[in-house]
Amino acid sequence: MDQKRLFLAIAISLAILLGFQFLIPHPTPHPPPVTTHQATTTPVKPVAPTAVPDAAAAVAREAPRVKIDAPRVTGSISLVGARLDSLELDDYRETLAKNSPLVRLLAPRQDPQPTYVQFGWTGEGGLKVPDQNTLWTASATTLTRAQPVTLRWDNGAGVIFEITYSIDDNYMVHAEQLVHNQSAAPITVHPWSRVRRDYTPETGGYSVLHEGLIGWVGGRLHDVTYSSAKSEGGKHEGIAFQGSGTGGWAGFTDKYWLIAVVPDQTIATTTTFRYLEEPGGAAYQVDTVTDKAEAVPPQGEAKAASRAFVGAKEVHLLNQYEEKDGISHFSYAIDWGWFWFLTKPIYYALDWLNAVLGNFGLAIMAFTIAVKALFFPLANYSYRSMSKMKLLAPKMQALREQYKDDQGKLQQQIMGLYKAEGVNPASGCLPMIVQIPVFFSLYKVIFINIEMRHAPFFGWIRDLSAIDPTNVFNLFGLIPFDPTTISPFLHLGLWPLIMGVTMWGQQKLNPPPPDPMQAKLFQFMPVIFTFMLARFPAGLVIYWTWNNLLTIGQQWLIMRQTRLARPNLART
Repeated sequence: MDQKRLFLAIAISLAILLGFQFLIPHPTPHPPPVTTHQATTTPVKPVAPTAVPDAAAAVAREAPRVKIDAPRVTGSISLVGARLDSLELDDYRETLAKNSPLVRLLAPRQDPQPTYVQFGWTGEGGLKVPDQNTLWTASATTLTRAQPVTLRWDNGAGVIFEITYSIDDNYMVHAEQLVHNQSAAPITVHPWSRVRRDYTPETGGYSVLHEGLIGWVGGRLHDVTYSSAKSEGGKHEGIAFQGSGTGGWAGFTDKYWLIAVVPDQTIATTTTFRYLEEPGGAAYQVDTVTDKAEAVPPQGEAKAASRAFVGAKEVHLLNQYEEKDGISHFSYAIDWGWFWFLTKPIYYALDWLNAVLGNFGLAIMAFTIAVKALFFPLANYSYRSMSKMKLLAPKMQALREQYKDDQGKLQQQIMGLYKAEGVNPASGCLPMIVQIPVFFSLYKVIFINIEMRHAPFFGWIRDLSAIDPTNVFNLFGLIPFDPTTISPFLHLGLWPLIMGVTMWGQQKLNPPPPDPMQAKLFQFMPVIFTFMLARFPAGLVIYWTWNNLLTIGQQWLIMRQTRLARPNLART
């Protein structure tokens, strides 16, 4: 019975390891009912323009532009519609190849994957405000870190609109919106900002990672997938989520990148996630609009300060914007997961070790040693018990032969033997079970953090966040053939093979299950794990391999000490 419990415990551990990310789905919040925006004067629908007429697309192709030449990004702003719609990250490329294109996060409407940021106004009482076809004038031809650029437009009725763009050393664009009322009558406006995607992006479909619409609104994090935005938007006139509050941010998140607008953190705003059916296909929009209308008297002016983040989700950078610039919960743009209380410390530990050792792979190995030291007392107890069980194997076999026709008596004798020798048959799976949360937290860190992206180890591992690029099925590249074209399971790299060998070696040190069928199943476990981990990031495989090697050394020493201390255990 105890051996069956042991087998069941290990089987459960394996099931958790294989299916954890599928058994616990990523939570998707249900958006609250759509609320009606209230203004201090005549109500106005607080929504940014939702589409650019097809006729404007031809204009946009030849629209004059303001070049962006900043420390970490390059791109441009279209003077038609004042759209920030072209931006590349100078520090990141699509692949490891030196000539690989830079990562591009914003693209104009005529691009196959248009994504852009805009700032504007909604007017009341028939006020003419700039729209998608408005042609602005610019104070300079290039936006740099040291030189802001002001876009200006006169509505012809005595009201002048301005947007002054500036950019910092990283990925934050500042936009100061200004309205000059030179008319004889008061006007009322609502400043707004938005991020727009006029296509449906392809996502990885990971249950451990959110990709889609996201924002910190009303004191909590809201995230909506593209499919959920479509289904919820269809029920509520295109609105998938709407909420109000002071402070926060909202936009689109990908695995490594974030495009978000950041309203004034001291002013109450309404944030809306939208799904829009356009002539060219589906579109998604995240917009923010001030709850309180800006009343501008004759010869007066009104200002509104907004920001847009377009860049990489670097942990320290997001923390800096949150702590120093006061952007509420900006670090929540990184999906740390349900085990955030483990994931975040593991990341900071690896980041510090990488700074010391100069290599994230070595940092993972050093971290593994620290984890082994942390669990040393538990592992020591477990391995000593397993060593005793291995030495008890001859006595156990003798009891099975003696009581093969009386299972009740056999179990009674076995339990007596365990008690006399101080053996716990279930202790062998304890180290594995307690390390499962660490394993998945480490997996999360390697998988989602951009600091791991394209981080090299040694030899053929040039990206710890990607799978081992070698493959035994084409003799590690000697045969010019990609076996994964037949099946994705036909990928088995060298590091997963090494991991499988270490797991087999560790298994040989453990006492075999008494049941022949269980023993045969256990023999296949290294093979199962080898193929399973072949599709995991190389950094995680290295962690598991190194952990196995340390375990083998620890078990061997404990078994040797046990034999020397209790030589009578092995005697029948």
